[in-house]
Amino acid sequence: MDEYFGMFLEEFGEPFNRREVPISSLERYRHRLPEQLLKYWKEYGWAGYGRGLFWIVNPQEYEGVISAWLQGTELDDKDKFHVIARSAFGQIFLWGEKFGPAVRLSTLNSYAIVSSGFNSPPDDLDFEVKCFFAFLDQPTRDPDVYFESALRRLGLLNDTQMYGFVPALALGGQRDAENLERVSAVEHMTFLAQLDQLTILRLPE
Repeated sequence: MDEYFGMFLEEFGEPFNRREVPISSLERYRHRLPEQLLKYWKEYGWAGYGRGLFWIVNPQEYEGVISAWLQGTELDDKDKFHVIARSAFGQIFLWGEKFGPAVRLSTLNSYAIVSSGFNSPPDDLDFEVKCFFAFLDQPTRDPDVYFESALRRLGLLNDTQMYGFVPALALGGQRDAENLERVSAVEHMTFLAQLDQLTILRLPE
């Protein structure tokens, strides 16, 4: 284990619900995602962390989610993106083949945060992978503040599930922990993209 991923494990704990990454997936993303990320996949698989608050995922399963959210936006032609991780509440972490970890997209709230580094490609994408995991804090923003109550009431998520508001916020649903349900992550994120336009927020230089 390298010290960077060790810092991540100190924050989020050991993986659970682990899926081994097949050789076919490693080959599919070789030269598209950094070699360092593929090394983490080989060692730790695709799995949940922090009792399901954070998930390292198979990007192929989320290709439709990216298409649904980014099609027609200014980000669509900027880079080729892959979902490498997600939260229990539908925040997806996009990795650009050129720009690395430049975009975080909240599917529940219909906005994407674009980092200040989205103007010039990083010199070392392998190092960017290490930093992404090492300095990732457990989310404390709304709706992640509902995690403990959702976990107690609805139980532990599996790798195909997320917590979502029902009805969806875009349909007039209330932002209340009692309105959270366990839903299919991919299906729910794709559904939410049909309800609202994506707002793109840029961090200052």
